[in-house]
Amino acid sequence: MMKKELPVSPRLSNADLAPDTEQKWGWYSIFAFWMSDVHSVGGYVFAASLFALGLNGIQVFISLLAGISIVMVFANLMGKPGQQAGAPFPVIARMSFGVFGANIPAVIRGLIAVVWYGIQTYLASSSFIILLLYFFPQLSSLAQDSFLGLSYLGWIGFSAMWVMQGIVFMFGMDMIRKVIDWSGPAIYVAMFALCIYMIDLAGWDNISFNLSSHNLGGWDAISQMVIAIALVAGYFAGPTLNFSDFSRYCGSYQKLKLGNILGLPLNFVLFSLFSVVIVSASIPVFGEMITDPVETVKRLDSGMITVLGALTFIFATVGINIVANFVAPAFDFSNVSPQKISFKAGGFIAAFGSVLLTPWNLFNNPEVIHYTVDILAAMIGPLYGIILVDYFLIKKSQIDIPSLYTESPQGQYWYENGVNRKSIYALVIAGFAAVCATFWVTELANYALFIGGGVAASVYRFLMESERSRMVSLQLARQKS
Repeated sequence: MMKKELPVSPRLSNADLAPDTEQKWGWYSIFAFWMSDVHSVGGYVFAASLFALGLNGIQVFISLLAGISIVMVFANLMGKPGQQAGAPFPVIARMSFGVFGANIPAVIRGLIAVVWYGIQTYLASSSFIILLLYFFPQLSSLAQDSFLGLSYLGWIGFSAMWVMQGIVFMFGMDMIRKVIDWSGPAIYVAMFALCIYMIDLAGWDNISFNLSSHNLGGWDAISQMVIAIALVAGYFAGPTLNFSDFSRYCGSYQKLKLGNILGLPLNFVLFSLFSVVIVSASIPVFGEMITDPVETVKRLDSGMITVLGALTFIFATVGINIVANFVAPAFDFSNVSPQKISFKAGGFIAAFGSVLLTPWNLFNNPEVIHYTVDILAAMIGPLYGIILVDYFLIKKSQIDIPSLYTESPQGQYWYENGVNRKSIYALVIAGFAAVCATFWVTELANYALFIGGGVAASVYRFLMESERSRMVSLQLARQKS
């Protein structure tokens, strides 16, 4: 219950941002969340690409396990304050950035999600079009003319996926939880069936866990393994950053950690295994390596497998899009103006924004998407560094929940007019370092997440030394009383 001396500000709260007091999610829902996040066309291509780095199968799996273990550690760390307070990511960010300054990390994360929401919807529409043409082949004529760079058939597919995701989202977080609870296992069943079918076509002797034409050794292999580890951590950086959006619903921190163990190391390695087997089988079956699962399904002669595969990748992509790219901006944009923008309104702002970006043009122009996404992504590492140092080292894992929702100067997170300038300074300095690493020092580009996070953590802790001393004094005073 909110303290009377710290009145709840309507500029900082609504029903969606307020603490979740029920916290009904168990370990399985967290496990299912990560299944939805891993199981996607992008995840399939990403996992398969790691086996083409010139490493042997054992080296790749070691890299996968190391990388995903790092992700799990960060998921445990980023999820803890959300579970403790029952609050989403933008509210948790108020602890370090100030009650109004938190709009900065919220908007950064929201914009990244909008870009990827559009791209993932576009990728899912490719699978939908396969289904459409399978049942209505006469619609292929609609692929000849286009509008804004997308064929009329493409518009039908994109619109259908856009509406489908919107319907699920309209029913709220409880419906989203139910969808991810069953979609993850269903996708595993379909992936297993596709895997067995491809092995039957290719022959087990033709399956290899090394997709590269050459093998590296010595320090070259070690450097590629380190790069692979960094790539895995970077791939999950977005959803892990705003993991509080989901950990807030979990009943206990122990359940949260169990869900993370099953959903990250175990789930990711198993999905990667299925992915590399299917990609490896594509070489003898089609005469070339195909890393795009949609293209693999399209080339198969079996109608049943084609339909099953298309449905699998539709639901897989819808799953990751809702949990990673719909929920995040919904909370983030709602945080900007809680009384005017609800959770659902925030989500649809992101959805409409994704259409205005014409994601098919972004996806088909690697240079544009490279600069757009990489600049935004370079800011993710610094956000990790600031939020984690603030919560664990400065605030000593203590959260004053009433202060999260008040604009009273007596609130612990008011700082200067609701903004902690020191966190902004750390973000700018570390963001600049990460952008430099991304664009001007090619050898460090893969490590921008860690560079940004490390610089931000160091700068922020230095700037907040006086605050840390104050928190230690408060803690000692509490213990004495």
